[in-house]
Amino acid sequence: MRAYAVVLLVILTISLAVPVMAANDDRYSYITVEQIQVQLDNGSAVIHVDYKVEENTRFIFFLLGKQDLKNKLMKILNYKDAKINRIDLSSADFTVEEASLSYGNGIFWYPSHTFNVAVPMLSVKSPQTVKNFTMTREFPGGMGYFATETQVIQTDKNNSPVKKDE
Repeated sequence: MRAYAVVLLVILTISLAVPVMAANDDRYSYITVEQIQVQLDNGSAVIHVDYKVEENTRFIFFLLGKQDLKNKLMKILNYKDAKINRIDLSSADFTVEEASLSYGNGIFWYPSHTFNVAVPMLSVKSPQTVKNFTMTREFPGGMGYFATETQVIQTDKNNSPVKKDE
């Protein structure tokens, strides 16, 4: 009789654990992230997110608007100062000003960043290089890059700096 109780307990434990193991890491509420593309230039980041929303939520968006979708996408991206440029039911575009640290003379550092879901395909592009990752929650290590427009500092006759855009 005790063996039956142990077997029943094991089956019950497995049946409770299976739904938890089946949960997708790339999903947040009714949103399933497909890919995120980050384009870096001159200290800012333009972020494009492709995702799917559950079919039964589309009618709710039609009636009530997309504010909840915007809030959830902001939570997924994990940027406090991201601005929404465009949003629909399958993708969105954001801009993050000063996403990178400036070292002057057009040299920037984009630090490591953690997202609040696992991203199936993450692409981070700078003017010089592209880094691609699969099934990751973070952009590890950071990346240095040069801006597309640089400023040359020249001096006048009195050795005073004169900025000149090129």
